[in-house]
Amino acid sequence: MIGLISATSAGQRGCEHLAAAWPDEVRVYDGPVREAVERAFGECDQLVCFLATGAVVRLIAPLLRGKDTDPGVVTVDETHQHAIALLGGHGGGANALAQRVADVLGGRPVVSTATDAVGVPGLDMLGWPVEGAVAAVSRAILDGDPVRLDTPHGVHPLPALPPNVTAATDSDVSLVVTDRVTSDDAAAATVLLRPPSLVVGVGGSRGVSVDEVLTLIGGALADAGLSPRSVAALATVDAKADEAGIVEAAERLGVPLLTFGADRLAGIDVPNPSEAPLAAVGTPSVAEAAALAAAPGGELLVPKRKSAPERGAAMATAAVARRRPRGRLAVVGLGPGARDLLTPRAREELRRASVIVGLDQYVDQIRDLLRPGTRILESGLGAEEERARTAVEEARAGHAVALIGSGDAGVYAMASPALAEAADDIDVVGVPGVTAALAAAAILGAPLGHDHVSISLSDLHTPWDVIERRVRAAAESDLIVTFYNPRSRGRDWQLPKALSLLAEHREPGTPVGVVHAASRPDERSEVTTIEALDVTTVDMVTVVTVGNTATRNVAGRMVTPRGYRWQA
Repeated sequence: MIGLISATSAGQRGCEHLAAAWPDEVRVYDGPVREAVERAFGECDQLVCFLATGAVVRLIAPLLRGKDTDPGVVTVDETHQHAIALLGGHGGGANALAQRVADVLGGRPVVSTATDAVGVPGLDMLGWPVEGAVAAVSRAILDGDPVRLDTPHGVHPLPALPPNVTAATDSDVSLVVTDRVTSDDAAAATVLLRPPSLVVGVGGSRGVSVDEVLTLIGGALADAGLSPRSVAALATVDAKADEAGIVEAAERLGVPLLTFGADRLAGIDVPNPSEAPLAAVGTPSVAEAAALAAAPGGELLVPKRKSAPERGAAMATAAVARRRPRGRLAVVGLGPGARDLLTPRAREELRRASVIVGLDQYVDQIRDLLRPGTRILESGLGAEEERARTAVEEARAGHAVALIGSGDAGVYAMASPALAEAADDIDVVGVPGVTAALAAAAILGAPLGHDHVSISLSDLHTPWDVIERRVRAAAESDLIVTFYNPRSRGRDWQLPKALSLLAEHREPGTPVGVVHAASRPDERSEVTTIEALDVTTVDMVTVVTVGNTATRNVAGRMVTPRGYRWQA
């Protein structure tokens, strides 16, 4: 919960804006400011105070207990120009909250955390539990000192780290990505990052207690030298999905409970099959088979072991498997070109990636947004399939990859070739972008107010007879048409031909919108007609939108009504 506190009418308006934007996340604290701050500090995860920074410092000073427990605090000035991350930048989430507040209020975030200021990911902000000398290793990273990156169990999809953090570095300062409890745990200059790599398979007799399950799991991990902070899930057979002791064990560990059918588990080779679970639930293995089912391609680290309660027979079994690291491929649409049309989600994915793959001119658009150490794999026009294969290969190698494209990456762009290459051995995320058609439509007015279609006139990948058939169908069905790739030096006849096909079903005065380089510095646009359009003004970075029989020119803008009443 985010507590909102103000002392003036301007601050109250700010509280109202945030409450409207985040209705289920905030609580407004009224009354005397000191009392409001004290109550919010004890009750909320984060605070936004519309107060002077000095006043907030004095108010929260007596309340501070420690960075692991104190809420994140953001202060906002009277004119809402600055959202200042004052306390708990990483642990309390104040840095991210400052950005969110600034986005809503139209101000700017002010973040003084060293790693954030220079674009380096904080070790405690990588999304995984972290242990060890965080301050010392972070200082070495910031100072450019050599830091050894150790990933003994394979490459994990981490964000880009600075060039001084590499596996090839010989240094006493280390960042170790491991699920094992090692002798380095207490080293003065070592940070252990705990990846979500372990799955615990669990079986249990009816009525098994949560304490017996948790004691068994804890012992299995400890004896194998595995960190409980790397447990990503518990797994069992479907028949045990509602077994209270197992369900509660997952809840206490804060991980999901994955269940699998007995038939599937019975088909998994395990070292220790048994007749007892076969008779009870239909599979010769629950713990080992469930662990392996939840870690496809992984390895069994701890074979089945039984619980050892002080009294009575053993009622639980457990086994531990390690998942193979899975790379991550984000297919990111950059929008039409203007920086303010790049979505926040796209920005986040670019900052999350350690590898960027894209057309060189698109990489140039976002190069300044990338973290130091990001590896860039760029190529020129005509290498789409090569870029797609490269991105998938890098993800399969365990990296966090962003494959970028203009507009929306799924519209005449890189998503299709990439996903045609990708199998289920990597995680894939799609990030939508503002398409050229939408950017052009916003400039032209409201041409897409009714049913519409986008058609590429490039016959490099699609035979012209197929394109022509689609244009004819759009013409006959009275669809508004947006033409992508309308004309180039080597393809100058396709656009006139397409317009002639549409003209067979539309009046010569039908509005046509032409937008060159939508949202870019050399943008230009005009609203003309099918009859008057000068096709020589059109090139490959131009979008041509042809209205339907209901589209009108209203004050120089293309407008297509949501119905056909205008025609009546």
